[in-house]
Parts: sequence; C-alpha cells; structure tokens
Amino acid sequence: MATDDKHPDSVTFHEDTSKAGMERGILVADMPELLRNLTPEELKKVGRRAVFKEDIIIMPCLMIMYILNYLDRNNISAAKLANITTELHLSSTQYQTCVSILFVGYILLQVPSNMILGKITRPLWYICGAMCVWGVVSATQSAVHSYAGLVVTRFFIGLVETVFYPGALFYLTMFYNRKQYALRASLLYCGAQLGNAFGNLLAIPILKLDGRYGITGWRWLFLIEGVVTVGISILFLFILPNNVDGIHALSGVEREWIHWNYKLDQGQDDDREEITPFKGLQMAVRDPKAWLLLSVMYATFTSAGVTNFFPSVVNSLGFSRTITYVLTAPPFLLCCVCMLANGFHSDRTGERFLHIVLPLVITLIANIIAISTLNIGARYTAMMLMPASFYLSSNVLLSWITGTLNQPVAKRAASIALINAVCNTPNIWTPYLYSGAPRYKLAFSVNLGTAALAIVVATLSYLYLKLQNAKLDKGEHTGRSGPTEAQIASGFRYQL
Repeated sequence: MATDDKHPDSVTFHEDTSKAGMERGILVADMPELLRNLTPEELKKVGRRAVFKEDIIIMPCLMIMYILNYLDRNNISAAKLANITTELHLSSTQYQTCVSILFVGYILLQVPSNMILGKITRPLWYICGAMCVWGVVSATQSAVHSYAGLVVTRFFIGLVETVFYPGALFYLTMFYNRKQYALRASLLYCGAQLGNAFGNLLAIPILKLDGRYGITGWRWLFLIEGVVTVGISILFLFILPNNVDGIHALSGVEREWIHWNYKLDQGQDDDREEITPFKGLQMAVRDPKAWLLLSVMYATFTSAGVTNFFPSVVNSLGFSRTITYVLTAPPFLLCCVCMLANGFHSDRTGERFLHIVLPLVITLIANIIAISTLNIGARYTAMMLMPASFYLSSNVLLSWITGTLNQPVAKRAASIALINAVCNTPNIWTPYLYSGAPRYKLAFSVNLGTAALAIVVATLSYLYLKLQNAKLDKGEHTGRSGPTEAQIASGFRYQL
C-alpha cells in the first residue's frame, strides 16, 4: 500500500500486479464504477475538490457552534468582572461552585448521548436541537436573583451542552479519515479559542447596556448571547448534512471518492448495525488503549483548567477591567494559529506522539515561569504560552484517539464520549485551586505536575501501540481489543 506524503488528503492506493495496475497504481476491483476510468492525477483533483467542499460547508458551521458553546459556558467569568458576585451576594466558594457545577451536568450524559449519535441516522438534528435548548437555558440566567437559581441554570446548561463537543468529534469522523482528522479537530477547537478570545471583548459593548430598561450589564450578557445561540442553531439545521450523501454540493464522482477514500483508510465502511451501542461501550471499556489515551487526556485537561479562570488570572496583573478583557484575547488567538500549524503538520507527516509531547514541554515551562515570578511581563508571557501549548497537544491527541479506537462505529462513538466525559471531571475540582491571587501557587503547581504526567503516559501509549503494530506486521494476534478482521485484511496499522 503506497501513500502520497505530499498530499495528506489524497487517496492511499493499493497496488495491482497486472500491467494496467502497475501503470496506474490502483487495484481497480476495489474502486467504485465512477472512479475506475480516472487516472491517479484525476483522482487527486477529484479528492481535493471533494474535501474542499466538505470543509467549506462543515467546518465554519461547527466552529461557530463551538464559539457559542464556549460563550454560553464561560460568560460567567465576564459576568464576575461585571459584579454578578456583588449583586447576588456570592462568596468566593459559591462562585467557584457556580463555575464547577456546569461540568457535573456536562459529564453525566456524554456517554449515553454519543451512544445515541452512533445509532441514529440524523445526528445533525440531534446536535442542533441540543444547541437550541442550551441557548434557551443560558438566556434564563438573566432572570436569576439568587445563588440557588444560578447554580440550577448552570447545571442544566452543562447537561444540555453535553451533546455538542463529543458529538461534534464523532460527527467529524463521519466525513474525514485519519489522515485528515487532526487539522479538522484543530479547526473545530479554534472555535473554542475564538470564543475565549473574543467572548470577553464582546462583553465590553454588551456591558455598556448596564442599566438600560432597568437591566444590569451581566443580565444583558446572558440574555443576548443565549438568544443568538437559539437563532444560529435553527439556521444551521438547514445547512449542515447528516451524512456524506447529504452534501448536495458534491458531484456523484466526488461523493464516491469520499466513500472509497474513507474505506481505504479504515479498512471498512461504518456500519451502524454491526454491533449495539451497549456492546460498543463494553468494547471501549475493555480496551487498554482507551485507558492509556484517557490518562494522557485527563492529565492534559487538568493542566488546562486555568482557562476557566483566565480572566481572573489575567486580572491579577493589576490592570483595569477593560484592559483585562483585551489582554485575554491574544493568548487564544496565538493558540488558534499554533493549533492549525500543529494539526496540519501532524496530518501531513502522519505522526502523533511528538506533536503531543513537545507542546506539553512548553506547558511545563509556562507553569514554571508562573510559579517563579510576579513580574508582569514574565507572567503574561507564561499566560500566552499556556493555551498555545496544552491545546496543541490535546487536539492531536483527539486525532490519536479517534484513529486508534475507530472501529466498529459504536465503539468509536462510545470511546470518544467516555474519554471526554472522564477527562472533563477536572473542571469540577480545579476551580477550587484558583485562590491565593496573584500567585495561584497551588494551581500552577498542579498544572506543572499533570503536564509532566501527561508526557510520561503518552510515551507509554506510544510504546504500546508500536508493540501492537509489530505484532500486526508479524501476523500475530493482538487480542480482542485489536483491529477488526476487515481492518487487518486491509493492512491497518496504528498511527504513531
């Protein structure tokens, strides 16, 4: 099986021993009828056009959805600087509970939600419907008048938002193969970082409505952002496809190319009837690869817990509220650029391990700086490096997860949700670390230790997958958690 390293989105060709096969580098019998008479050059052009059309329809919409997901989840940070704690008489611990309670709801339903997605034929309707509901609940935060009311609404926002991120990661696997996934996962996560970057900047004009019609600024913030989310969810219901065949911009030959290229990469088509959702969950739980990769992600997400308190951490530099809002944007903009570069290069080379570990080394350095000094320039440099390191790592790690645990489809859906659910639990307890401003010594010490732990476990995961590939090369059995028979027959190997 030969690959074209210069074109990561191009097809991987099987070689034929016949004269025609040797000239074209294609096993014609494996190809759909519409593709058989095309040359390799024509196939590459068809592939580029097909992937471009997928990208232009799917990725901007998912990124906007993620921006709104993050705004509705994290606008409580901007509300804090707009005196929500004073108006609702919240203590420091009560505010931290309002931040963390969202993730209790967020974690509870991720696995059953993705089990549903792995089975239903209209996943987009499910995701957009959830988006509409969380927008409504987010807007109702503008009406709360007590700590209890805020806690309840925050819990239900998390409960409904549980559908989106693991659902979006699974949704991407329906359209892109392993060589294309890291860049698209990075594009998706850019939505979150743009939400982090501009959410606080968008808060500036909204908070100027403070007092209009007797409504305080932070109430306007919750109301406007919630209403916008509802409107966008309805719009995207008519734009995004439920499957490849639902992308009307694709020609027949482009659609066939996507199906063929996907099958060549995974060794088989997705079959939603192959196993039950519960069986898929059982397979995920029993797979040691899932627990190794989960451990890497858990440690990385713990180190990334600082993002939930980023405006407060930046505020410790001593600037005004408006300047603090402005200073929160550059770290996340830098993060977007770095994530795209790292994801693109990882897809292009097919390498995962170093693209995960090297950014985590930068996370170590950033936390060492944050612990060591109160110098404003040094601390802001550390804050610039933090998102632009642990998110680089986590996005390529997501690609490693989906590519390693990719078949059967029910196992892939359950694995994504299981790992994401468990790895979001640090968001429940890490907020309680962020006391003791301006140094936040305990928080940055934990971040430092977990980043180091992530590097160690990622190395163990690499060695384990390398051993599995060696067994596959020798034709040895890799256990009940290994590739499917169809994947083994196609020459499937784990990405390293």
